[in-house]
Amino acid sequence: MQTISNQPSNPAKPLAWITGGATGIGLASAIALGQAGFRVVVSGRRQAELQSAQQQLQERSIEAYAMPLDVADPQAVEKVASAILHEYGCPKALVCSAGTNVPNRYWAQLDAAAFAKVTQINLNGVAFCISAVLPAMRAQGGGSIVVVSSWAGWRYLTFTGAAYGASKQGLAPLVESLNDQEGVHGIRASLVCPGEVATPILRTRPKPPPQEDMDRMLKPEDVGDAIRYVITAPPHVCLNEVVIAPTYNRIYTGAPDLKRPG
Repeated sequence: MQTISNQPSNPAKPLAWITGGATGIGLASAIALGQAGFRVVVSGRRQAELQSAQQQLQERSIEAYAMPLDVADPQAVEKVASAILHEYGCPKALVCSAGTNVPNRYWAQLDAAAFAKVTQINLNGVAFCISAVLPAMRAQGGGSIVVVSSWAGWRYLTFTGAAYGASKQGLAPLVESLNDQEGVHGIRASLVCPGEVATPILRTRPKPPPQEDMDRMLKPEDVGDAIRYVITAPPHVCLNEVVIAPTYNRIYTGAPDLKRPG
């Protein structure tokens, strides 16, 4: 593990840790929270993208740090979480935004290794990160946990595939259990379920959507702003579930690239 940092931390500001924070919804959330007065730690697997994200944040005068991390590795999660607690203090907010999918996502092509890869990142990785910071959040008297799911975690979708759908559907009871068991400690959890967002994960689809359709989708900033709203709500307010979708919603209208092949 290598921390990418070139500035002292200001403990007077609340801290947010964003996984999957180098691109897409994660980076947009980091920007939105940084502009709301948070220090931010972004984590992701690709060091070059993390460095770029940190630079983008700092160019906006946001106090930002980067810690490389593969959330699928529970030992690595524990090490990074311990380093964050030691160097910057306990996060006031955790945003779990790391996610993946595979092109061969239908049962006729999906193999066990691909299924395991998706669920390890999308579901287990979320649990690893939450587990790593939960004791410190309890000790500080509360915090906010936002889990980025998907429309596929809210309603079944054919085109997202079995592994992605199962991993995202599993996040709902995970978040509900946090509110059930940890609300008494001042910890609130929110499941954010975006519809189609114009992010790099769309490239993993068997047939990526056309550019004119992507232009009508949600932007990462739309979801980042929603996450900021959830986290900056008064402490007595818990938005258990947020579903956000583009007005022109291809899940309703249909599109050739959303159809299952064959």
